[in-house]
Amino acid sequence: MSAPTTSPVNVATYEGMFILDSNRYASNPEGMSGEVLALLQRVGGTLLASRPWQDGKLAYAMDGHRKGMYYLTYFTLDTQKLPELERLVKLNENIIRHLIIALEQALIEPMVAMAAGRGEVISTFKDTDSTADLMSGGPRRPRATAAAAE
Repeated sequence: MSAPTTSPVNVATYEGMFILDSNRYASNPEGMSGEVLALLQRVGGTLLASRPWQDGKLAYAMDGHRKGMYYLTYFTLDTQKLPELERLVKLNENIIRHLIIALEQALIEPMVAMAAGRGEVISTFKDTDSTADLMSGGPRRPRATAAAAE
């Protein structure tokens, strides 16, 4: 008799953005965020960082909701458990929409630090750049005049 085979555990780091019912979040923020975290724990996920991101008007009505609270999470999870998490999220009436993406290894540390309030904002804007350059797509070049063309 052979021992039952178990599939190898392949753990990945994910970013999850959940749009929560804004009214319910306003009346019970700990309970609503706790619901999201409980779903992660139920499937064996480990929370790295989480925070409310933005509360505001949605671009279009979703399931009758015109406002939503964007709630950001970073977590690790066995890749084979991801479909179960997706199923549980879809069944939860307090979560209007969600998006879960796998993070590249190089992004994990800075993204988790930023969500936890320990990171610094990284910008490609340089002091020598001007707003006009950014709006036009590049530095302005002198125009050729009729006199210069002759």
